Amino acid sequence: MAVTAQMVKELREKTGAGMMDCKKALVQTDGDMEAALDFLREKGLSSASKKADRVAAEGTTSITVQGNDAVIFEVNAETDFVAKNEGFQTLVRELGDHLLSVKPATIEEANASTMSNGSTVADHISNAIAKIGEKITLRRFELFTKSDDDAFGPYLHMGGRIGVLVQLENSTDEQAARDIAMHIAALNPQYISRDQVSAEEVERERKVLTEQALNEGKPEKIVEKMVEGRLGKYFEDICLLDQAFVKNSDQKVRDFAASTGGSVKQFVRYEVGEGIEKREDNFADEVMSQVNKK
Repeated sequence: MAVTAQMVKELREKTGAGMMDCKKALVQTDGDMEAALDFLREKGLSSASKKADRVAAEGTTSITVQGNDAVIFEVNAETDFVAKNEGFQTLVRELGDHLLSVKPATIEEANASTMSNGSTVADHISNAIAKIGEKITLRRFELFTKSDDDAFGPYLHMGGRIGVLVQLENSTDEQAARDIAMHIAALNPQYISRDQVSAEEVERERKVLTEQALNEGKPEKIVEKMVEGRLGKYFEDICLLDQAFVKNSDQKVRDFAASTGGSVKQFVRYEVGEGIEKREDNFADEVMSQVNKK
């Protein structure tokens, strides 16, 4: 019986196995869908779809640098234990190399792109799920391109729990760029400089600080001056260049960057699982629910 693309698609939707594995299963079973399902189960390749609704909030951030190109990305798994698995780490390295090779614009484009082994990224991850036994997702990535006059500063904290990639412009001091990345990992600034903060955000903060000062009973004539002072502290909290450098608190980050002859062009900071709502199961309630079913 001829194996059609529709049959492969149907089997993949039922099992979550990779496209090539589904095709092979159908060829081996002469197009018998039920036999193909059993074939994939026997090979341990049909478990991926069962994991689709699980929460993958662990994993790792990673950075791959090749010449003037670099990518920072996050790959999630369900447990920190699996994130240390050799197979998972191999997958992460393969994804980093592939992202730099293809340079996709979106996650959707990345997942649909074809790797050197002929599988799409989505299929390659699906095959890894079947082998490793947990839901795995390529969550996000950011591509950087620099000139020969710039430097990348890649930094992974706690084995990838936090990843930071910095581009230092007009300076080739890679150690300085890495030191700034380390600072960003520790202090988590939201912007490079004040001019990146929107006027709306500044005005909103000014109003909050004004109300705080008035509620403290401060005279109106000095409130404005107090607010501007507190606004400066606000900028220090959220703007990289205004922050005291972690390796020398007497020096601002802008001054440290300037001492290299360069300036911070861009940075990305990823923390594993940030923004993902983790499911918190109550073990006692789970046990009781099972007891009550009996």
